[in-house]
Amino acid sequence: MEKTSQTKQVLNRLKRTEGQIRGVQKMIEEEKECMDVMTQLSAIRSSIDRVMGIIVAENLKDCLEDPEKDPQEQTKKLEKAIQMIIKK
Repeated sequence: MEKTSQTKQVLNRLKRTEGQIRGVQKMIEEEKECMDVMTQLSAIRSSIDRVMGIIVAENLKDCLEDPEKDPQEQTKKLEKAIQMIIKK
């Protein structure tokens, strides 16, 4: 199965985030400055937020591209996407 460019983008971003998390672990082990650790944690949070946004946007795009495909299923997907956005 071929991965879409959106899937590749999400996976690449998650791999970068994984590396950032390992970097923060090392920073803590090396007792780096609190503000430096917090800066990295903030960057990790932003990266995760971006991944969530991409996934929600893709879900919405799927719903809007072919709404007559299965109206009930489309409505469920839209409601889930909205709930994900609201929870943030």
